[in-house]
Amino acid sequence: MSNSPQDDIVLDVCGLEPPEPLERVLEALSELSSGRRLRVVIGREPFPLYRILEQNGYAHETRCREDFLYEVLIWNKR
Repeated sequence: MSNSPQDDIVLDVCGLEPPEPLERVLEALSELSSGRRLRVVIGREPFPLYRILEQNGYAHETRCREDFLYEVLIWNKR
């Protein structure tokens, strides 16, 4: 993926109770334009999201930050 981090759309869902983080991510993905990436910041690793992403043609990369929050970078594989 050749996009730079400053081109990413950032969605911070820290502190939200399930299922709101997942709902907000899916809503943001439905509005994601071609070639853009979504960077999600969340307080726990979103395991249920990974299968949904895979089933809908998205790739993702997850890392745990130094502040113990998770950052999930999502982009369309197509």
